[in-house]
Amino acid sequence: MFGFMLWLVLLFLCWPLALLALVLYPLFWLITLPFRLIGIGVDGLFEVLRAIVMLPARILGGSPR
Repeated sequence: MFGFMLWLVLLFLCWPLALLALVLYPLFWLITLPFRLIGIGVDGLFEVLRAIVMLPARILGGSPR
């Protein structure tokens, strides 16, 4: 009987959290989307800079990583 009552309390307490997460997750995804896009751009910029810095070594016969 105690297990059933514990299950009812858990059901009562958790369904609002589940609905809240269901509603807030798309909003959180939309808010963080610009930061992810900026991160992709910065990563690409660093890769270009790395390629420019490593170009002389590659031309002189250094092995690629």
